[in-house]
Amino acid sequence: MNASPSSILLICMGNICRSPSAEGVLRAKLEAAGLGRQVRVDSAGTLGYHAGEAPDPRAVRHAAARGYDLTRLRARKVEREDFSRFDWILGMDEDNLARLRQIAPDDARADLGLLMDHALRHAGVREVPDPYYGSAAGFERVLDLIEDACDGIVARLLRAQST
Repeated sequence: MNASPSSILLICMGNICRSPSAEGVLRAKLEAAGLGRQVRVDSAGTLGYHAGEAPDPRAVRHAAARGYDLTRLRARKVEREDFSRFDWILGMDEDNLARLRQIAPDDARADLGLLMDHALRHAGVREVPDPYYGSAAGFERVLDLIEDACDGIVARLLRAQST
């Protein structure tokens, strides 16, 4: 996987819970590290169920409680062009990654992987669970995992920048 991406796309199924949360968290952490202008971040869903909609109000509420603003984000479906526009495309779970591999064009330049491959404190956790049908605790768990993985991404980018 490219050590220093200039663009990262975060993927979940509907682009209303996990991936917009990850987009908001990663943007904030990149800004705090002085990398906000160097790395473009976006999110999308493998399915277009919620295209044009705002993130789930529960995701917005839980993210806001931690200082992340998701209110301007709108769901969209991943597009063929995304595979050439982004350096990294990171799925929230194995199902998302499998769908990405199915729809990736042969000439895709993006590195595909899982967000949790970048986690620092949750070693062994491969997936960010979908909180959509769960409780408030599920949204908090999702944010814990996302924050950890985003810390790992920022640390990797800072290391690459210093070499």
